[in-house]
Amino acid sequence: MVPAGRHGGFILGKDLRQREKRWSSVRLMAPTSVKSPARKNVSSAASARRMKSEQILSEVHDVLESTQVIDIHTHLFSPAFGKIGLWGIDELLTYHYLESEFFRSSDTTPEEYWKLSKTQRAEAIWQALFVENSPISESTRGVVAVLKAFGLPTDASGLREARRFFAAQSIDSHIRKVFQIAGMSDAVMTNDPLDPDERAVWMAGGQNHPQFHAVLRLDRILWGWSGHWEQLASEGYAVDERATGKSIAEVRRFLADWHNRMQPLYMAVSLPDTFVFPDERSLTSELLSDAVLPSCHEFGLPMSLMIGVRRQVNPRLRLAGDAVGKADLRSIENLCRDFPDNRFLVSVLSRENQHELAVYSRKFNNLMPFGCWWFLNNPSIVEEITKERIELLGTSFIPQHSDARVLEQVIYKWHNTRRTLAPILANAYHLLLADGAEITRQKIQRDVSRLFRGNFEKWTRLHSG
Repeated sequence: MVPAGRHGGFILGKDLRQREKRWSSVRLMAPTSVKSPARKNVSSAASARRMKSEQILSEVHDVLESTQVIDIHTHLFSPAFGKIGLWGIDELLTYHYLESEFFRSSDTTPEEYWKLSKTQRAEAIWQALFVENSPISESTRGVVAVLKAFGLPTDASGLREARRFFAAQSIDSHIRKVFQIAGMSDAVMTNDPLDPDERAVWMAGGQNHPQFHAVLRLDRILWGWSGHWEQLASEGYAVDERATGKSIAEVRRFLADWHNRMQPLYMAVSLPDTFVFPDERSLTSELLSDAVLPSCHEFGLPMSLMIGVRRQVNPRLRLAGDAVGKADLRSIENLCRDFPDNRFLVSVLSRENQHELAVYSRKFNNLMPFGCWWFLNNPSIVEEITKERIELLGTSFIPQHSDARVLEQVIYKWHNTRRTLAPILANAYHLLLADGAEITRQKIQRDVSRLFRGNFEKWTRLHSG
């Protein structure tokens, strides 16, 4: 176990108060690096000094801990969205990852489970996964880590005290505290313009929280057109079921209106493993090529493609019922080649697609691979994928995003990312040193800043103004 306040960026118990005090004077939007609790000052001379092999791992830990990350893909919301934003112990426990595990350790059927209140569901999951079994899975360990971070008990009695703690929090100050613990400066949201609850917030003026940034999510348009085109029509856009006539131009008008309203960092869609581009029979392909990508180019926005989900393989589990499939990445090849002036952010869900994505990234400099998404976000798989990307791409990728749906999840997700990255980067520097290069803290800081911030800032022009 790494000591609190030293390596790994995870502050436990009483150390949280010390870090809060230290961070109170830090503007979270501005810096790429902040002072580490273990290294309050690093002189320029020391930063430029050549390291010995035995110093590398400690320095890598320290730089990772002290460098703020931009979380480029989350399902979090700023306070302006009210109850849409999820936080607190009951939300952590009823997260769909834990619901999947619950049904493997309980005789409760999905039908019985969904009849329970959220409070009762949380209690059932706590009993099955944390009391009757050791919480050794990645998702259950994450809940334990969050409780520990706030100095709360993690034994069988912990649920009651956790509920009291979270009920006493104010969301604005709680967000600041969570970001501080997680070592985050910015969270990028996922915003669906056709979701009625989200739409109401944007139509009332939107949000202006400086640490939350919008993304224009287009799932209902790109793969759900048949079920949602009438909503666009009801709002005055001249579209039809088959996207004929003025439909393409009107979709572009819709995107322009929402670009002006949201000021998103990028547009995005989650696609199934069966996605093919180009496909003359597919409205998804037509809308993507004729409406969405031209709009992205017009507004200077990247397009994010998250490919590989198999939706509702077990509908009884609801949100937990999705699975994974291997995709044909020749669609990425075709997109990057046919739209060379567009920038693409791409994450693929299948482990079997990872090497191919990294190779395509070597061939197309308008392709930015990012993160280890959903079922891949386990340390053993993250380690494998990250090593492969470093060996093929150097530091020209984005190693991770949290995909968090519940605010406090960013605490353990970014702790785990730093803990997994440290030995990977250290090993790369050990090899480089053995091959004859000089390793300095400055170089490590440069590389970590690029991975945690710089690649995304450049790709989206975040903070360029």
